[in-house]
Amino acid sequence: MTKLRLVLLATTALATMQFAGSPSHAQTAPMVMAQAAGETHDGKSKQQQPPPKGAPPPHAAPPPPPPPPPTPHAPPPGIAPAPHPTPVAPQPPHGVVAPMQHPAPPAPPAPPPPAAPKPPATPGIAPGVQPLQKSAPTTGPHPVEGTGLQPQRTGPPANNPVPSIAPGPGGGQTTLPPGTGPLAHRPPPPAVTAPLPTLPPRTQALTPIAPGAVIQGPRRMDDFRSARRETQEGGRTVFTEPGRLIVVDPSGHSFIRHDEEDRFRYGARDIQTRQVGNDMQTIVVRPDGSQIITVTGRDGRLLRRIRRDQQGREIIIIDNSYIDPNAVGGFYVDLPPPVIRIPYDRYIVDADGAPPELLYDTMEAPPVERIERRYSLDEIRYSPSLRMLMPSIDLNTINFETGSWEIPPDQAAKLQGIADGLNRAIARNPREVFLIEGHTDAVGSDVDNLSLSDRRAESAAELLTQQFGVPAENLTSQGYGKQYLKEQTDGPSRINRRVTIRRITPLLDGGTASLPPPPPGTAPPR
Repeated sequence: MTKLRLVLLATTALATMQFAGSPSHAQTAPMVMAQAAGETHDGKSKQQQPPPKGAPPPHAAPPPPPPPPPTPHAPPPGIAPAPHPTPVAPQPPHGVVAPMQHPAPPAPPAPPPPAAPKPPATPGIAPGVQPLQKSAPTTGPHPVEGTGLQPQRTGPPANNPVPSIAPGPGGGQTTLPPGTGPLAHRPPPPAVTAPLPTLPPRTQALTPIAPGAVIQGPRRMDDFRSARRETQEGGRTVFTEPGRLIVVDPSGHSFIRHDEEDRFRYGARDIQTRQVGNDMQTIVVRPDGSQIITVTGRDGRLLRRIRRDQQGREIIIIDNSYIDPNAVGGFYVDLPPPVIRIPYDRYIVDADGAPPELLYDTMEAPPVERIERRYSLDEIRYSPSLRMLMPSIDLNTINFETGSWEIPPDQAAKLQGIADGLNRAIARNPREVFLIEGHTDAVGSDVDNLSLSDRRAESAAELLTQQFGVPAENLTSQGYGKQYLKEQTDGPSRINRRVTIRRITPLLDGGTASLPPPPPGTAPPR
């Protein structure tokens, strides 16, 4: 009987298992039952079996495929690994719609990785603004301010050299002045290589001018423009006017000459003139008994300028007797523009707002390049690349009336800082020589601008002597008109209307200006 019960139980269990595993029952069973893991009577969990092969029920979405295992890689340096987010199914190919899935709970946001270091912002560009790409520099002209016209000049004129800028040490402005190009330009030498013509001999003897006396003579361009005479000499055009001689070379160079002895008349006690051999000596006797002796050659060219004190000791301030055989016409040196290795704002100093020590340091500054030899005063006057060897001070705060070279009294005070620096430098070395240069803008005729700039430079030199006591013999003046524009524009320009002061002692002495003065009556070494 017991055996019969066991057989019946086994048969019933076997039939139940076959019925539960049949395909028809699997198709009609609920999805929950198919996915649940049943338990056996012994309490142990039954292992999950793969779903049976068969067609999915209608309108049922297939389960999402398991995501591929991610490729292990190390996180980038400095970025902490993000917390484990809920796996995301791979994106389907482009154009294929992914099957609908039950939305998974959102994963906690990963902390943002630290931003990579940004490059320094471009000056002048607001943060967050994409800087524009720099285009190649254009060579076209800029409109002249206030006119709406385009200037014809597209770069430095043919005889306007521009110094090159070499990368200098940190600090200071190293860019060129506004409107100048970054490349050096070497002007052509004069086409006519003959010596420059000299001034016609004066018709009246020099006489002293008492301090405070009103100097007679023309004060504006209109006063003598009608007296100007034009001639042709050896391929050059020569203009003669009261107190000036202007020479225009076919190459575009223009030169002006004037008689500097007029500046020594102010405050003189006596003026004597005598012939010594082929030379002419003009002796200006001052109230303290000291003398300024100017020696000129047969052609009127300056040879020497000497200071003789009350004891008869002499100091040769300028020795212009040497003429280099390689100089064009004895007055022009063909040199490439120098390479500037100092900050540009220390090479050309703007006197407006400059501290006194900076002005003095510029007046004592050495040449920017090595000087090969000593040069004559004429070579320095008429060779732009030679003058560029020395730093300079621009004084563009003096306002002249149109067509006039008189400095109004209210403008004279602006020369106080310049005068203090000059007197300090001359007290240190009595042989110092400073060139006072006059420049105009490009408005007006070339000849008028050259004459006007020369007279303005002479007025500045006279004022430095008469009002501030700067020795006249340590100054020389020269006008350049609109030949050497600081700002390349054909229109009116305050930057171009300027007086420039430049130490030229090392050029005259061949770089020996730092040596003590020579013994009385001796010439400086050549």
